[in-house]
Amino acid sequence: MKGKSWSRRFFLGASAAFAGVRLTGRAAPAPLAKTTRDDRLALLGGTPVRSQPFTSWPILEDGDRELWKEVLETRRWNRRGGSYVERFESEWRDRLGAGYVVATSSGTSALYTSLQALGVGPGDEVIVPPYTFVATINVVLLCHALPIFADSDRETSQMDASRIEAAVTDRTRAVIPVHLGGNVCDMDRILKISRSRGLKVVEDACQSHLAEWRGRKVGTLGDLGCFSFQASKNLNCGEGGAISGDDAELLATCTSFQDAGRGYQANPDGRLERAAAPLAHVRSGDNRRMTEFQGALLVAQLRRLEAQTRLRRENAAYLTRLFHEIPGIEPTREYSGCTGNAYHLYMFRYRPEAFAGIARDRFLEALRAEGIRCSPGYRPLNRQPFLEQALQSRAFRRIYPEKLLKEWPERNRCPENDRLCEEAVWLGQSVFLGSRSDMEEIAAAVRKVRRLAPTLAG
Repeated sequence: MKGKSWSRRFFLGASAAFAGVRLTGRAAPAPLAKTTRDDRLALLGGTPVRSQPFTSWPILEDGDRELWKEVLETRRWNRRGGSYVERFESEWRDRLGAGYVVATSSGTSALYTSLQALGVGPGDEVIVPPYTFVATINVVLLCHALPIFADSDRETSQMDASRIEAAVTDRTRAVIPVHLGGNVCDMDRILKISRSRGLKVVEDACQSHLAEWRGRKVGTLGDLGCFSFQASKNLNCGEGGAISGDDAELLATCTSFQDAGRGYQANPDGRLERAAAPLAHVRSGDNRRMTEFQGALLVAQLRRLEAQTRLRRENAAYLTRLFHEIPGIEPTREYSGCTGNAYHLYMFRYRPEAFAGIARDRFLEALRAEGIRCSPGYRPLNRQPFLEQALQSRAFRRIYPEKLLKEWPERNRCPENDRLCEEAVWLGQSVFLGSRSDMEEIAAAVRKVRRLAPTLAG
């Protein structure tokens, strides 16, 4: 393995140097001719720790082609008249242990449909985290509701549940906890606060397929749960989403909204069916339906999701053990109630003082040069210019008092999240579908950057 052979050469050289110190009292001079490219960072011309690509994503198998071809040839591409979307809904419902599931065209559609079904609208406030994908915020703005940010817990990268209570006002309608990266929010505390204040909880589980809180799958703990099956996700059909929940009437409303407001009813067996009614449309709605092509791909990929999840967890646990031995690298912590991390992302915090003071972005540049795919993660959402543009739009200025909008920036300061955005480093989920030797090479690359960081400093 490249990482081990590099380590062997380095430590043999180091042992020889230390022997010189013991015998002579001073280090023996090393001839320049014996300097290897391994003693230089790849960023500065050395040999990368890793030269092979990690596991590619998405993974395609013969069964995927067969189901997709079947949909193509039947010409039943819309879910009405087809069978695969309904089959996926049934299988995903059983996998989650939920009462009902309705598929949608995307994770964003799932979130927006959920807020619409809960009646979130102009004049309402929705509590959200500042460390999430922009869709979590966009759907609130699309409802002409006001996003209110609860600061992050830097140790877990999740919404800090202790900040929710102070964010609640008489306008607050709902909370959207985001189970970021496959990890899980502190759902005990979030649910307790929400129930005591009469707030609805929409779990954004778009990155957390099969993650668990106290043995229950996320997406089944709040009033509604939302999933994404976008191209990067652990369960993937290019674009797609789903809503889960146990409230039959609420899920029937979700189904109705995403199917242009047609009437639906929930059956005790978990099926959501068109209701017999004199009017075809019973409410205003939208077209956010999943296609049969998406449904077929999801049915195929579900066959291997659990095995892939186990492999990600095993490799992530091994990498965490390796990282705990490296000063300046702090893997993201889990709350005690998290009984299953889905590892859509492996997140850790970088401490520059342990790496000769080099900035996080320089560390990332060096790590990438060593063959390790990595990312700095999100920017602070609460400080993005699009929010000010939205809140100063004609619609928002007509809905909300001027004083409320003027005070919004100060009310939504998130200093802990600002620090998190400066420290975070991400590794993507497909990295963890490889072998233990892949994890060893990641750790070897980090050690190499740390050892040679002084050559980047100054």
